[in-house]
Amino acid sequence: MATVRKRNGKWQVQVRRHGSAPATRTFRSKSDALAWGHLQEARIDRGEALDAPKRLRRLIVGDLLGKYLVAVTPTKKSSDKEVYRIKRLQNHRLSSIPLSELGSHHIAEFRDQRLTQVGSQSARHDLNLLGHVFTVAVRDWGIPLERNPVREIRLPKLSSPRERRLTPGEAKTIVSMADSELRCLIEFALETAMRKTELLSATWADYNHDKYVLEVPVTKNGHCRFVPLSKKAVECLERRLPTTERRSIFSLSAAAIRYRWTRLTKRAGIEDLHFHDLRHEAISRLFEKGLSVAEVALISGHRDVRQLFRYTHLRAEDIAKKLQ
Repeated sequence: MATVRKRNGKWQVQVRRHGSAPATRTFRSKSDALAWGHLQEARIDRGEALDAPKRLRRLIVGDLLGKYLVAVTPTKKSSDKEVYRIKRLQNHRLSSIPLSELGSHHIAEFRDQRLTQVGSQSARHDLNLLGHVFTVAVRDWGIPLERNPVREIRLPKLSSPRERRLTPGEAKTIVSMADSELRCLIEFALETAMRKTELLSATWADYNHDKYVLEVPVTKNGHCRFVPLSKKAVECLERRLPTTERRSIFSLSAAAIRYRWTRLTKRAGIEDLHFHDLRHEAISRLFEKGLSVAEVALISGHRDVRQLFRYTHLRAEDIAKKLQ
């Protein structure tokens, strides 16, 4: 019979059966303690050994994060971002909790703390990563976790999609005030709806001069795509004649773009405008030109229509003009 007692504001449950090693665990609620005790008794009745807690006591969350960082993260396209995310998790006190004591309340506390520092989307990224770490630990590494604690908590609600669009005056201002290299990048982004990383990785070898198509071999979702180029986009490329020394179409680095973009918007007196908003603007313009959902998705690379609509912000006044 499982014995439950309150200790230091929490509920400790102990399962003792003749012929089996005792098992003890602490929970925040009495109901969770009782449920765990009944589960252990059922395992004993089925003849399963209860040596799992000993192994879990020897491991902490940081051990799983470290192994995941070495074994799984390098296989991902976004490994550089995940390395940073895991290292931040390793420095959090959650990393020092033994697996034998880990409960959903620890994950909930981590969630609530992160929401005081970052937005809901960033917090969800952290939680999804933690959830996958625990899943891989159970499925591939034989770690005897009884459940994935991330699945037992509520994920933060997604924030409302960003709806920032450029006004005609803002678009004209940033293009006219930008230096020649940044101007070309801005105009090309507005014509193709390409992500910043895709723009910076584009090479002249990817450009098909005859078909007016730019290949994007490496994308965020891992699928190669071909972006059809408008007349204005082609003109942008023709202004940047390739040389043997310059393999990339755009030679700016991500850091240089951030610096120049911040200076540009400040000089132009434009507030709350991110470079990524150009992708939102471009996708909205494609729909306003009358392209179908399938055609816009082919250009933008979205494979989930719901995500595509999060990037689409049509103006009611423009639709009203069409109705008139």
